[in-house]
Parts: sequence; C-alpha cells; structure tokens
Amino acid sequence: MAAESKTKYDRQLRIWGEQGQAALEKASICLLNCGPTGSEALKNLVLGGIGSITIVDGSKVEAFDLGNNFMLDEESLGQSKAKCVCAFLQELNDAVKAKFVEEAPETLIETKPSFFSQFTLVIATQILESYLLKLDKICWQANVMLVVARSYGLTGLVRISMKEHVVIESKPDHFLDDLRLHHPWPELKQYANTFDLNVKDAVVHKHIPYIIILINIVEEWANSHGGNLPSTRQEKRDFKDQVKGHMLNFDEENYREAMDASFKVSASRGISSHIQQIISDNAAEVGSTSPDFWVLVAALKEFIENEGDGEPPLEGSIPDMTSLTEYYINLQKIYQAKAESDCLAVEHHVRSLLKRIGRDPESISKAYIKNFCKNARKLSVCRYRQLEDEYNSPVLPELQKYLTDEDYSFAVGFYILLRAVDRFAANYNRFPGMFDGDMDEDISWLKTIAVGMLNDLGCHGSAIIPEDLINEMCRFGGAELHAVAALIGGIASQEVIKLVTKQFVPLTGTFIFNGIDQKSQVLPF
Repeated sequence: MAAESKTKYDRQLRIWGEQGQAALEKASICLLNCGPTGSEALKNLVLGGIGSITIVDGSKVEAFDLGNNFMLDEESLGQSKAKCVCAFLQELNDAVKAKFVEEAPETLIETKPSFFSQFTLVIATQILESYLLKLDKICWQANVMLVVARSYGLTGLVRISMKEHVVIESKPDHFLDDLRLHHPWPELKQYANTFDLNVKDAVVHKHIPYIIILINIVEEWANSHGGNLPSTRQEKRDFKDQVKGHMLNFDEENYREAMDASFKVSASRGISSHIQQIISDNAAEVGSTSPDFWVLVAALKEFIENEGDGEPPLEGSIPDMTSLTEYYINLQKIYQAKAESDCLAVEHHVRSLLKRIGRDPESISKAYIKNFCKNARKLSVCRYRQLEDEYNSPVLPELQKYLTDEDYSFAVGFYILLRAVDRFAANYNRFPGMFDGDMDEDISWLKTIAVGMLNDLGCHGSAIIPEDLINEMCRFGGAELHAVAALIGGIASQEVIKLVTKQFVPLTGTFIFNGIDQKSQVLPF
C-alpha cells in the first residue's frame, strides 16, 4: 500500500488492516436511489476509500430534497439528482471512481437485469417491495451481495440478502485468550518447570509470568485432586486461594494477574459447539468447486482429529503481563513456535485435500492459511433466506413469539407496516398520510392491509399491531427524516464494510430502528 494511502486511511487501517482496505479499494458498489438514506450510506463508503460507485436515480432535484439531503444545494434544483450527489461525493475522495446512471432503478430491474452483475454489492434504498423481490432474485442468481436500507419517518430497516457469507476475522469483542493453561504442550510445560515458585529472590519472584505461575500451580492442584482441574465454584475459589498463598508480598502484580486469570485453567478442552457445527457442515465435504474457505474447514477438521488431539491450531499470541523481558520473550517464542507448527500441519492437510479434489495444491496461499489458523476458533458462517421466502413463508412460531413479546412488539409492528405501506402505495399510487384530508381513511386502509398480511402469514387473530403504531405510520407520510436516514445509512454502510472486507460478523436478521422509543433491534426472521 502506498505511503499516501496509509496516511490517508490511518485510523481505519488500525481496525481492518491493509488486507481489509485492499478489499474495499477493489469493490464496486451500486446505489439505487440517492435520497438521504442512500447518500449517507455512500458518503461513509467514499470516505472509507471504496473502489468505485455507481449511482442509479432517474429523478430531478426538487425543493423538498434540500431539506433532508446535505449533498444537494439550491444550485442543484431541477438537475439530475444522481449527477449532483455523484459530483459531491467525488469531491470527498477523488481516489474513488464515481459515475451515475440517470434512470429509475425500477426500469433497470425490469428491463436490464444483467446490469447488476458487474457489481460487488448493491445497496437498494427506498425500493418498493414488488421491485425489491425482483432485484433480490437478480442479485441472488448473479452472486451479487444485496443490502436493503429503508427509512420511513421515525423508523427504518436494514437487511442483507445473499446465499452465504463466511468470516475468518470475526474479531469478537470478548474472547478468551488461547493459552492452553488447562492442557500445556510438552515444550510449554518443560519451560514452566524450569521456574521455582518458592525462589527467595524477591525480584525474580515478582516477575514470573502469570502463565508460568498458573501452569505450575494447576499441576500441584491436579496431583492432589486425582488429576482433575478445579470445576465447581468452591474448587475455583480454593484454587485462587492456592495461587494467593504463593505470594511473598502484597505488591506482587504478577500474582494478582494470576489470580485474576485463574478461571482460565478451568476452560474446557476441545472446540466450541459453534466450531463443531461448522466442521460438521455438509459444505465441509469438499469437491473441485468448493470455495477455499470450506477446503480449509475440511483441513481444520482433519487437524483436530489428528495432530490437534481435539484442539484447534494455537493462535500463538500472548497478552501483556508483568514479567522480566527475557521470560516474556522466551514464552512468546514458545507460543509462536507451537502456532507455526500447527499451521504447517494444517497446510499439509490443505495441500493433500487440494490434490485429492483435483485442484492445484498451491492454489491457496500460505498467508491465507496462516490467517485462517490464527482465527480458527472465531470462524463464522452466515446464511440468508431470499426475501421472497422470508416474506411468503416466515418462521411462524418466531413471528408470533415476537409479535406478542412486549419488548419486540413495536419492532415487529414496524416490520409488518413497512411492508404494508408498500402495498398501500402499489394500490393507491401514494404512501398513506401524504395528504392531511385523507388521514382517517388512510389509517383504516393501512390497518386492513396490515391485518390481511398477518392473516396471510398465518397469524390469525393471535397478534394485533398497536393502533398507535398504525397512526404514526400514516403521520409519517412516507417522509425521509435526515436524522433517521443518516442512522440507517450509517448502519447500511457498516454492514457493507463487513461484507466487503470479510471482517466482523454482519447482520443475520432484519435490523429495525424504532425512533419513537429510541431502540434498535434485530429480528431473526
């Protein structure tokens, strides 16, 4: 990466690294409709250094656009909205390739479905349900990722649609360090045994790394407890007291660290149920057309069953701790050597698998295998339903459960009503509440449509959408409020970055924003 780009994108490089930034710079994004929701989403991506953008919008700038879209001004009135927004975004980052298509997205969906196959990802904003379902089928068949974003008054939603998305670098906020204190390998155990926890030298005693302390004390514990590790709450408390009993002075920070980390010795061996589910997936039965990720999963499974002795490859990193520099470096080298050894074993399985399925044994790079091994405990696989399946065949027990759940009733109500207003618009060529004189009639019609939808889905009389919510949807009148649009656009752009960089776990349901109660919730439909 060029030095100029490193300086320009310094802050975000600290989050997703050069590999993630390179993925962004290769991506081609298509935005359908550049109202405030779409413009805000694209603004974030342009500032982040996305490769290229194409804006599709056939409308002209009108006076009301100036009140909710900061990327338009009075000079834009009467001009192509796509052209004006495109020019503004280009000014934000001249490294991004930007172009526009002055045509209604609905027209392209109907007449030029092949247009969308050229993009990495499509962001569809403010698209009515009937066209959205057609677009979803087009993107699904072309293996193009689709992110749906919609803002409507004080509510909005974001939904991802694609067949499968795999994540190696999921980067969870909280995850237990991979230290193997409960089952140290021979080299680590041998190094730990070179330390005497009863050493009289105060300087040495207060600088023994807590990893070494715990490995030695857990061995003492196991020898006096029939080879078992502390498991019950009382045993864990007793073990912690045993660690404390080795302290010579109260100012020994390394022993305090050992006490704080003492629960780690009770970590269960083996792999999590989540990883077990992944390696047991049918996709792990690989063939010549299997994606690289699933070839590596198959290799991981072989490693766990053989060299790993039930464990995944070691990550190879250790946290900061109180220690003499010499001790810490030695410990670091032992962990790194084990991680490299595990990675070589996985690589051997990968090469053998590739050969067996008729692919070039060198077709998967060492760097990719190394990154996979480092993150083997944190893999994630997200699978999605097509929008048509979700809309026409919902998981009925889930839908009914959330409709009757007080905490989620408004979110599900908005979810249903956002679809109902589209049907209203298809019937009456306008959104409910756009004209004050029709408000009472619109409320009645919208309620009829929403109840009819619930009946069609199988929720016969078991769920009632709050009257207040229906009234509010009509009061919104189809407006895009900038504050809500900025939030929905921001969420959408965040999900786009996750999908493009293949880092962090993206949404696996429908994100609903409830501006009335200031709540954000994800419905797992």
